[in-house]
Amino acid sequence: MPPTIPDCNRRTTPALALAAVLVAAAAGAQTPVPRPAAVAGADSFVVFVAGRQVGREEVAVSRQADGWVIRGSSTLNPPFGIQIRQAELTYDGEWRPRSLSLDGVVQGREISLATTFADGKAANHLTEASESSDKVDEVSADAVVLPNVFFGGYAALAARLGGTTPGSEIRAYIAPQAEIPIVVDSVGDERIETPGRTFDARRYTITFRNPSGALTASLWTERSGALVRLSVPAQTLEVAREDVASAAARISAFSIAGDESVRVPANGFSLAATVTAPKDLVRPAPAVVLIGGSGPTDRDGTVAGVPVIGQIAKALVEAGFVVVRYDKRGVGQSGGRPETATLTDYAEDARAVINYLRKSRKREVDPRRIAVLGHSEGAWTAMRLAASEKNVAALVLVAAASSTGGALVLEQQQHLLDVMKVPEEEKRAKAELQTRINAAATGQGPWDGIEPDLKAQADTPWFASFLAFDPAKVMKDVRQPILIVQGELDTQVPAHHADQLADMARARKRRADVEVARVAGVNHLLLPATTGEVTEYTSLAGTQVSRDATGAISGWLRETLSAPGK
Repeated sequence: MPPTIPDCNRRTTPALALAAVLVAAAAGAQTPVPRPAAVAGADSFVVFVAGRQVGREEVAVSRQADGWVIRGSSTLNPPFGIQIRQAELTYDGEWRPRSLSLDGVVQGREISLATTFADGKAANHLTEASESSDKVDEVSADAVVLPNVFFGGYAALAARLGGTTPGSEIRAYIAPQAEIPIVVDSVGDERIETPGRTFDARRYTITFRNPSGALTASLWTERSGALVRLSVPAQTLEVAREDVASAAARISAFSIAGDESVRVPANGFSLAATVTAPKDLVRPAPAVVLIGGSGPTDRDGTVAGVPVIGQIAKALVEAGFVVVRYDKRGVGQSGGRPETATLTDYAEDARAVINYLRKSRKREVDPRRIAVLGHSEGAWTAMRLAASEKNVAALVLVAAASSTGGALVLEQQQHLLDVMKVPEEEKRAKAELQTRINAAATGQGPWDGIEPDLKAQADTPWFASFLAFDPAKVMKDVRQPILIVQGELDTQVPAHHADQLADMARARKRRADVEVARVAGVNHLLLPATTGEVTEYTSLAGTQVSRDATGAISGWLRETLSAPGK
């Protein structure tokens, strides 16, 4: 489900653009980190917020006789509003910082920053508009320098991560603020497929230990140490090298025996999908189409490094179903333009997959026994499809909301503000602003008084369709049997939504079987959890989708689709 819009625009001073690392100094024990070599070269990076491209950065890493130099420039549209004309960071041969300089425009204000590192101190000279200030911070001799307004600085972090293991710690100076520890939570190998080549990558899950609360992220490098991608799920922020940001690129860390890559014709483009049949296929078999959640979701539904959709697919294949999972339009290797898509468009994409199974896989699949499973926002897509598609035999709704999108956004916002312990007056102000944004985005109110960067985020076809979606109205036209699966620790879509959805389903005039599977101790991703909060996702000890959840799904589908034509 999407983040609440106002929380993407917490204003601070211009030099504090990246909320991921806006912190005061924090103490922590230091674990020695090896110093790997890095690859010199120049790359372009694309920056996305909530799946929408907001800018680009040009970054060059060069090896000098006495160390390393990172240079770059960037243009980042709202919510950042940053143009960096020139940035330069210098390190010695062991990746110990020497200097930082940058100049540009941040949120309409001219800025320049010059920082030197010596004797355990960072000496900053900052100019904003016509005002100058000096600031000295204590820093570790080997701190990585991460300017808030220039993502290219993460090239140094990528190099430093090489050779680390879970539990390792790297000190980072968030220029020009303070030093914090970054802890390595996990390290894993993946393969990335791009139009030009396929290469091995290493994925690091890391945590910024901020005094105000931990923030998790993932960073990908080539084996050489070159930066490939940075992802901060809590901020819906993605920074990806241009080749990896391509719609034809795909990160593959999950597979099932028997996976077959296919192209599914859609409306003017094709969807990249994987069809997986059981090893001992009994033809014609029942099939399940899996639909992932909001944002740039790949076919495995990977969230916080966990392939949620992929794991559900594996369980269903083992239960005897032919399963299809696919990259969302404009994501991975699928075509199409996500910036103009609505929930109805995503339902049409799923319809194209149904048609593909019926026409192109009829030797394997019983066309009368095709079910659809949607997770989170994908459950709404599945519901809309089922309401208008007679060839859907059964519907599984996982972590699905029962309220309108507008009401859900406000509910999620209030929960987040409660967790952050925001004062009541500020809560009311944010709720009022979000309500005005929701009204404007759906054409029921003006944009007057709403800041342009907030409007740019919210004034999209997808967000309007999300806000206006009403499960109660759509459910009336759904004729299929329904299974509702709900994690009891889900804080993104709390458990009461499952009961309300069940009531709606049972009130249909054309009654069909309705069951609810409540799974104790699991969160929105169906993972065993402690609190269920989003901030906990990347620090969970287990990454296996609950067998109670997948067992409930496969058992219900086996019974519901037990006989041809049932």
